[in-house]
Amino acid sequence: METLHVPEAVPVMTLPNTVFFPQALLPLHIFEPRYQEMLRDVLASNRLFAVARLDRTRPENPAEPEPLHHIASVGIIRACQNADNDTSNLLLQGICRVEVKAIVREVPYRIIAVKPITTTAGTHHAELELLRFEVMRLLNLRRRLGAPAPKGMTRFLESIDDIDTFADIAVFNLCDDGAIKQQLLETLETRRRLQLFVRSLKTEIEGQRLRRKLQGLLPDDQIAGN
Repeated sequence: METLHVPEAVPVMTLPNTVFFPQALLPLHIFEPRYQEMLRDVLASNRLFAVARLDRTRPENPAEPEPLHHIASVGIIRACQNADNDTSNLLLQGICRVEVKAIVREVPYRIIAVKPITTTAGTHHAELELLRFEVMRLLNLRRRLGAPAPKGMTRFLESIDDIDTFADIAVFNLCDDGAIKQQLLETLETRRRLQLFVRSLKTEIEGQRLRRKLQGLLPDDQIAGN
């Protein structure tokens, strides 16, 4: 992964509810004609393209019909399977964060000029380990309070040695708020990213506890009777 070269311009998918992170594995179903053409081209070359989140805070205009956030991630296609109905299923693995410098073209699919950006620790390793421990504690507490989590995710996170990678994988898989995920993608200091994720988890856990208190002994399908 570290030896892969990210070119100065790459195709991009602009998606409304997806924030892609380095090292993350993103399954995608390709069905739009423009992205089918994009997929054919990247499979014939370096297998690289970016995924950027649609920026709904910016109004659309004819020059940029799908405004995107200017921090995104480039990934490489690890597997691709074509279906009988001219669609494709693929698995994209994140390589690095990039800054979107410009939109090079829109047709037949969007290509953007990018600049790879790197993260920094922001503190010493011992403090990062404490933050990592706090994230794991809160994730386990949230799960015990009833929040769903992918099977085996806790064990997988515990196996990740690099704390920056740990932070990205945890946020990608276990944060459901798109705005918070985009903020954390744009947070290049690992310490700050973990601190913000801890704050988000604590807010979510407070909401879970309040909901349980208000619900009492009623099952989920009878909450309206409370």
